[in-house]
Amino acid sequence: MPKLPSRITLIAAGFVAAALAVVARAAYVQLYQGSYWRTRAAEQQTTLVSLPARRGALFDRNGVPLALSQETFGVGVAPKQVRDRALVADRLAGVLGRPREEMRHLLAGDKVWNEWPGPFQWTQVAPLKGLRGVYLSRRLERYYPKLDFGARIVGRVDPRGRGASGLERALDSLLAGHAGAAVMLRDRNGRTYPSPSRPVAEPQPGADVTLTIDADLQEIAERALAEAVRQTRAQGGDVVILQPATGEVLALATVRTGARGAGLVGDAFEPGSTAKVFTAATLLRDGKARATDTVFAENGSYRIGDRVIHDVHPSGLLTLADVIRVSSNIGIAKFGSRLSNVELFEGFRDFGFGTATGVDLPAESPGRLRSPRGWTDVSAASIAMGYEVAVTPLQLAAAYAALADGGLLLEPQLVREVRSADGAVLSRAAPRPVRRAVPPEVASQVVHMMVGVVEEGTAKRAALGTYNLAGKTGTAKQNVGGHYLEGHYWASFVGLFPAEDPQLVLVVKIDDPQGAYFGGTTAAPVVRTILEAAIATPAVALDRARLTRRRAPDTVPDDAPAPPAAEGSAPVVVAWPPPRGAPDSAASPPHAVPDVAGQGLRAAARILHRGGFEVRVEGWGRAVSTTPAAGVLARPGSTVVVHAEQRDAP
Repeated sequence: MPKLPSRITLIAAGFVAAALAVVARAAYVQLYQGSYWRTRAAEQQTTLVSLPARRGALFDRNGVPLALSQETFGVGVAPKQVRDRALVADRLAGVLGRPREEMRHLLAGDKVWNEWPGPFQWTQVAPLKGLRGVYLSRRLERYYPKLDFGARIVGRVDPRGRGASGLERALDSLLAGHAGAAVMLRDRNGRTYPSPSRPVAEPQPGADVTLTIDADLQEIAERALAEAVRQTRAQGGDVVILQPATGEVLALATVRTGARGAGLVGDAFEPGSTAKVFTAATLLRDGKARATDTVFAENGSYRIGDRVIHDVHPSGLLTLADVIRVSSNIGIAKFGSRLSNVELFEGFRDFGFGTATGVDLPAESPGRLRSPRGWTDVSAASIAMGYEVAVTPLQLAAAYAALADGGLLLEPQLVREVRSADGAVLSRAAPRPVRRAVPPEVASQVVHMMVGVVEEGTAKRAALGTYNLAGKTGTAKQNVGGHYLEGHYWASFVGLFPAEDPQLVLVVKIDDPQGAYFGGTTAAPVVRTILEAAIATPAVALDRARLTRRRAPDTVPDDAPAPPAAEGSAPVVVAWPPPRGAPDSAASPPHAVPDVAGQGLRAAARILHRGGFEVRVEGWGRAVSTTPAAGVLARPGSTVVVHAEQRDAP
């Protein structure tokens, strides 16, 4: 009988078998599952994080920053990686404002990671750059130097830093850049910290964009509009200012006191009488009328089918120029009947109505211009007067810019230049013609008619004492849901400045003014206010060498009191011209600057002009002081800056 193995032998054999099993399992894990477990370990111990790219800046046409990316930093320290603990502790103490002993104790402890999120500015954390074991985490925050400036145009970003509205959204692909990537180590508690041996893909910053917007003119427009909306107790308003020769948008201002209305490019309205000039332009272009042709205006009441048309100012015989000057509904309806429906439709279409302008803003409305197939018996008369057609303020400005630029319709532009982060020019704007709406001679005739509107017609309150202005008023009942609302109006005025060789097209729309509601009463004074402030501001985009000053009428004495503001009109600061016979500035000796403290800006400007000084106004309200100060000797012809109360517009 064979001898059985002893208990010790069995135990030893068991240990050997277990060891062989462990070795076999280890060999299996290492040889066959090695790559799988290495991947799992890397996933648990490291993580790939995105490094945000600097978002491109937005500047106005003169380089004034409107939106910037502000860089801030957090500080992290991995004590096990620190070599010179005394140096790192001293610098951390200086940056964080903590005791040196506390920092040294922290670096000597068992923690593998310490973090101070900040935010810190670069000037604070710069001493820590390059120290082994010290890591600076970079964050980018969007910053708007002028918080409320052009908020609807510039827009804002969402919490993730993406464009959410306005130009921030429309130009997001240019501004956003491309995020980088970095591999971070992760400890057992899930905290991450940089790995010095891991590769990093550097973020690519976004492009910087220079806009066509003039910051000074934008601020002037916003303040004037806000004051007009307040005074007229309106629901809101819009201002658009274009450069007709280039199509560049210089200002886009909007005010809303309620929730209704998108404004500027998203909110179309029936323009009323401001559209009559396009009926006149189509008549002249198609040879269906001349400026001197006449119609009988029926003394203020005229029936077309089942509709009765009325004029605010009843008239008899009117020329086409008179119809524009006094804004006769009956006159333009009769003249418009000389055009076929297709001809009238094509005339309005050629000025850009019914089609989005293509400007770089989201949610632009194309307005409304129906095909003649859908017109009723009275549609032609309605459209000739500015009803049954809807436009945005920007569309209206672009159409008037075509008249100001010799009949050539240009696409409005908001982007003037795009540069890469290193300053290289990626693109530069140039005028983009859409079509020729009317011949130059027709455009010139229509602009000449519009001068009569300001000088003798419905827009006398827009007239400047220094320069000629062409313009057209409009007052239209509000159409909401296909129904006209009694007692609710859109009041508007469009000005071309100066009337000879226009440099600016200004559109002002007031939404539902209370009390006096005509465009000539509510909207026209806003254009005058904007222009007088713009002329007094040297940096505004005006070629002053091309401006031709005119004298005030001889019947108005130099010391004539300022006319009272009409009910519902916006406040006006008048830049009066120097009086006739003023001494030549080069030959006249210096004399003391008058004391205008406490005076209204109108009176202050008049006093200084009588002294032979040019005037520039800063602020709103009453005059507080001047530069040079009152009593200081200054030569006639030099500029005196009037500092007014800094009263924010409501």
